[in-house]
Amino acid sequence: MTDAVLPVEATLASLPPKPSPTLRAATRASLSSSSSSSSSANAPLLIVLDDDPTGTQTCHDIHILTAWDVPRLVAEFKATPPGSGFFLLTNSRALHPAPARALITEICTNLQEAERQTGLRFEVVLRSDSTLRGHFPLEADASEDVLGPADAWILCPFFLQGGRYTIGNVHYVQEGANLVPAAQTPFARDATFGYTKSDLCAHVVEKAKGAIKEEQVSAVSLDTIRNGGAQAVLQQIQSTIQSTKRPVIVINAAADEDVDVVVEALLTASAAGTRFLYRTGAAFVSARLAIEGIPPVSAQKLGLSGAVGGLIIAGSYVPKTTAQLAVLRERSGAHLTTVVLDVRRLLSDPDPEIRHALETASGEIARGQDVLIMTSRELVLGADEARSLDIGATVARALVSFLQRLETKPRYVVAKGGITSSDMATQGLRFKRALIVGQAAPGVPLWRCDEPEAKWPGLPYVVFPGNVGSEETLFDVVHGWRVS
Repeated sequence: MTDAVLPVEATLASLPPKPSPTLRAATRASLSSSSSSSSSANAPLLIVLDDDPTGTQTCHDIHILTAWDVPRLVAEFKATPPGSGFFLLTNSRALHPAPARALITEICTNLQEAERQTGLRFEVVLRSDSTLRGHFPLEADASEDVLGPADAWILCPFFLQGGRYTIGNVHYVQEGANLVPAAQTPFARDATFGYTKSDLCAHVVEKAKGAIKEEQVSAVSLDTIRNGGAQAVLQQIQSTIQSTKRPVIVINAAADEDVDVVVEALLTASAAGTRFLYRTGAAFVSARLAIEGIPPVSAQKLGLSGAVGGLIIAGSYVPKTTAQLAVLRERSGAHLTTVVLDVRRLLSDPDPEIRHALETASGEIARGQDVLIMTSRELVLGADEARSLDIGATVARALVSFLQRLETKPRYVVAKGGITSSDMATQGLRFKRALIVGQAAPGVPLWRCDEPEAKWPGLPYVVFPGNVGSEETLFDVVHGWRVS
């Protein structure tokens, strides 16, 4: 497989037939049966360390924590059903490397203590961006420093709802009718986490900067998954672990069913004592927990009132977000009031910009008008990766200050962009433990925090990834949640 742009339909049609769609339900039944003798029944708890909140985009009816002190983790270990798991929102993608490493070290240390106190085993997923941005392999190294070396690392960034496919070891991003190699997309030019390799085996070597050798990286092919099934996948993984020191195993996937097959093999290996460390996109998490998809949650199902307006906060700068904001503003017309925060002014003196946004938003929300608070679309970069990250942090603090100071409760809050939605949840809305209700649109998580310490308990909160959906998806969510 070369790094050429491929047609979506023809490429997917050329692959072997997809595996059975019933495998996930069978895995779910096995995971839920604590008395079963199957390999899945005694699976360790799955702890998902999410480097921004969007990893919840394929899950429902499990919890996400934004704090990880030992007593809280012990309580969550005990409250989590056998075979299930929960998320920890680290937001580490917004941190510099040294603080990110320190954070993962702290969390894994506390998880280890919770395991000791409860006697319940766990394994870790380092959930990150399906377009390959994030602290890799740094976070995996930090995890192993505490928990000990895994028998293998599993790399699986596939994410169907976002159009991310791994075929022939090459990771693709769907753009319209084409599959574009990830290194040829704007994501690869990220100021902090840029890369040049679309072949995931080569990508691992590139990002490790020599710490992981080419011979340590291998891949499970779609042919093995679709023609050989879980047994063939298991045999390859076991053989790789026996023959390779600290292997990194890339998972090819072009459908959720492919990941289901791999998960069956991994659960069998785990039951036999094999320890894995996972670096994955969101699709792997729901497959590993055998969570079936549900339809998007509607305003009618939530019973929202139209007495007050909704609030959309957008800080993401990826091109898809900018296009979605343009469609939202154009198609909403008089139903939407927009306040644009000038980034350069925020960097010099944020208070006047924030006060203007507060005055406008408070009045408009109170009269039932939907309000969009967005940063200006000029991307302001620093002289290097670290300074660019600092600029992003300054803008994020301004958005947090706005939400903290807003006194008028909206009908809902939509936060656009991973780092933005993390900051709004943890700092703006004071979430410590939230329920993942489902999705507001495919790949767009919906949370609810009922804790009395939250700013507005029970408020529907939409974590809208910067790079998910079509240009119309943000408008569709806002329009669908409008109550006349």
